[in-house]
Amino acid sequence: MSRGISPMANIYWRNSELAKLQKADIRQLNLQWLRSQFGLVYQEPILFDLTLAENIAYGLENVPMEDIINAARKANIHQFIDQLPQGYQTKVGLKGNFLSGGEKQRIAIARALVRQPKVLLLDEPTSAMDSYNEHIVQEALEQAQIEDPNRTSLIISHRLSTICSCDLICVLDRGQIVESGTHAELTRRRGTYYRMLAQKDLQ
Repeated sequence: MSRGISPMANIYWRNSELAKLQKADIRQLNLQWLRSQFGLVYQEPILFDLTLAENIAYGLENVPMEDIINAARKANIHQFIDQLPQGYQTKVGLKGNFLSGGEKQRIAIARALVRQPKVLLLDEPTSAMDSYNEHIVQEALEQAQIEDPNRTSLIISHRLSTICSCDLICVLDRGQIVESGTHAELTRRRGTYYRMLAQKDLQ
């Protein structure tokens, strides 16, 4: 897990006076409930030797099949699953070796979305993918945001294509936010973000 997302995933920032969830001071919220409002997608998705449906619903009880399919649609993986001979009852197998990196990541996104989180945290979600799979996963993330515009998505990434359409980009340097703005605003300023682009630190 990247150092940028680790404190958020562990709710370290729940003590901040600035941190709010739906206008509520998160220091006043029940920690267990607060954690349930977050969905997390890791750089390396974790799959289990279960069916695809069970992988998407993993950690939850009595999830209706309709909710599983709806989450898969939002994650842009339903069509792939639906074409498999056993569909959602297909066993993933050890580490999901028959799935591509993009397919694994979209299943992980579906697992996060089935929880209907208020905040979606994504840790380098496309860093290990080729351009084709990156494009598909990016479409899934954009579609998920369209489906629930009230959800906040926080993305840690070194890939320009993953972040350039974000409403707000925060540029970190040595653990500190040194710039923030849209892609266009940051490019015009010719600061740290612009230099990262010029040096191809953002691919």
